[in-house]
Amino acid sequence: MDRSLPNHSAPRTGRRRLAYASALAGLALAGVVGLGLPQSSVHAQLKSDAPSIQTPMGRAPLSFADIVERVKPAVVSIHVTNGPKLAQGPKGAPPRGKGPDFFPELPDDHPLNEFFKRLPPEFRGQQSPNPRPSLAQGSGFVISADGYVVTNNHVIDGANKIQVSFDRDRKFEAELIGTDQRTDVALLKIKSKETFPFVKFSDKPPRVGDWVVAVGNPFGLGGTVTAGIVSALGRDIGSGPYDYMQIDAAVNRGNSGGPTFNLDGDVVGVNTAIYSPSGGNVGIAFAVPAKVASDVIAQLKAGGTVSRGWLGVKIQNIDEDTAASLGLGEAKGALVTEVTSPGPAAEAGLKNGDAILSVNGQKVADSRDLARQIASFAPNTKVDVRILRGQKEQTINVKLGTFPTGKEVARAEPAKEAPQTTEMDQLGLTVAPGSGAEKNGVVVTDVRGDSDAAQKGIKSGDVILEVGAVPVKSADDVANGIKEATKLGRKAVLLRIKSGDQMRFVAVQLKKS
Repeated sequence: MDRSLPNHSAPRTGRRRLAYASALAGLALAGVVGLGLPQSSVHAQLKSDAPSIQTPMGRAPLSFADIVERVKPAVVSIHVTNGPKLAQGPKGAPPRGKGPDFFPELPDDHPLNEFFKRLPPEFRGQQSPNPRPSLAQGSGFVISADGYVVTNNHVIDGANKIQVSFDRDRKFEAELIGTDQRTDVALLKIKSKETFPFVKFSDKPPRVGDWVVAVGNPFGLGGTVTAGIVSALGRDIGSGPYDYMQIDAAVNRGNSGGPTFNLDGDVVGVNTAIYSPSGGNVGIAFAVPAKVASDVIAQLKAGGTVSRGWLGVKIQNIDEDTAASLGLGEAKGALVTEVTSPGPAAEAGLKNGDAILSVNGQKVADSRDLARQIASFAPNTKVDVRILRGQKEQTINVKLGTFPTGKEVARAEPAKEAPQTTEMDQLGLTVAPGSGAEKNGVVVTDVRGDSDAAQKGIKSGDVILEVGAVPVKSADDVANGIKEATKLGRKAVLLRIKSGDQMRFVAVQLKKS
């Protein structure tokens, strides 16, 4: 199954994000085909007499054949049928549709009627109203003797029929137990009472430089094994708050859902995405780490769904200028840009502009770290959220909700502030009173090109809603906000900006007067 992650034209600027701007644009979800099945349980380790060499990180094999021989039986091919069942017209002919001008409708007794009627839709310049179901392939691996299979969510997304096959064309029907879009993990169950060979997730976290072996079916070529090393850990590929493992083993389109093994034959990752401008392997592949995948699978196996804690806020990272404007000693934590109402944060009293510093005593590094921490709690858990509001730190107890998905996600209500106007030379901005749809706050009408505001992306049409966490109700509010920041010795002032439908905080450096 060949699908691509959403393209991103602008580089990511998070501290832990990939350092190349085009990487996310080239990420491609890969679809896999799987392998193998002798009737024996699987746990691969280097044989004591296997050819190997001693390295500073332990013994490394001269050949991966023993590991592959043991793990291959537990890797399966997944065959997916998507879309509606094939519909046929009278006498087995495709349903008739209106053709283009050069293929006009013909009388039923016309000698060429049958010829034109049986042409494929693409030759008639139209799409069939009853398209054939699409067939796709993916890969997975068995994790228990009774036939539970792990794969990617995108491999089986939209499937109305799923089959898994082992070596020698042994094929079984499978049912979908549950999926998790945030980690792209899905759990299947083979509809059979047979006992199957299986592999297990590693309970030992890999290190950068460790050997790994990936198993899959790139480009439909059949069972393929590649080897490499763990290239990096904690990669952010723009797919939610979870980190991914980067490997350099050759993974191509067709490898999604396949396992990545360590030298013990345990699964250390589930192959999910590749970075590839051309669609082929360039030595950068990403896998869901075993710890993340195994935690998700445990929940799917127990109840078919994954429940995560939900705070109900939109957040952004705190950079150095933002930290300076807030009076923070370091650029750590997450800044609340919007509070979803109704939601747990709104009910607990969290507000726009609050800087979240820790949760239950554990410091928050950035917005992704906060998202991971909150998601690790079960719904209805009460947590202590340490925040900075104004000049004071305080702790707010929040009862977490259940993370919503799809249409359940509530849209945050923008804060309502009274309009007013001003022009601020120290910010390099010219503003005017808000009116109509932008009656709250003041509207930026001009930005000086050499100003820090221009460098931070503020542009004409943006609306300033708050200055230093104080709602803008007059021109004096903006001036007072700057005076207050100057009085406190701040080098920047924090503005809450509305750009279109998006809210964000921007710390603008103050021009020395």
